[in-house]
Amino acid sequence: MTDCIFCRIIAGEIPSAKVYEDEEILGFRDINPAAPVHVLFIPKKHFANLGEAAPADQALLGRMLQVIGREAPKLGLSEGYRVVSNCGEPAGQTVNHFHLHVLGGRELQWPPG
Repeated sequence: MTDCIFCRIIAGEIPSAKVYEDEEILGFRDINPAAPVHVLFIPKKHFANLGEAAPADQALLGRMLQVIGREAPKLGLSEGYRVVSNCGEPAGQTVNHFHLHVLGGRELQWPPG
């Protein structure tokens, strides 16, 4: 999608601080971090949020969680981290391309918002 900022990052039209990339997933540092470590993991396939994920996306969604689990220690998050998906504007989603926030590097409070 030409108007999606994350699709443009995937295409290389907008630079990002990549921390992970494979054929289906891209991980990069958030430009407005909410924690010392704040990385976004996005599928290269565009869909807006979990509500728009197709049954065929099930394996991709599971792989994203596995990738985060493997990459978190490399990001300095061996002690713990939070994985968040905001679904829809009322939940705080500002980019309509599914993504997972990985937050850590400090003690995180609960409830979050």
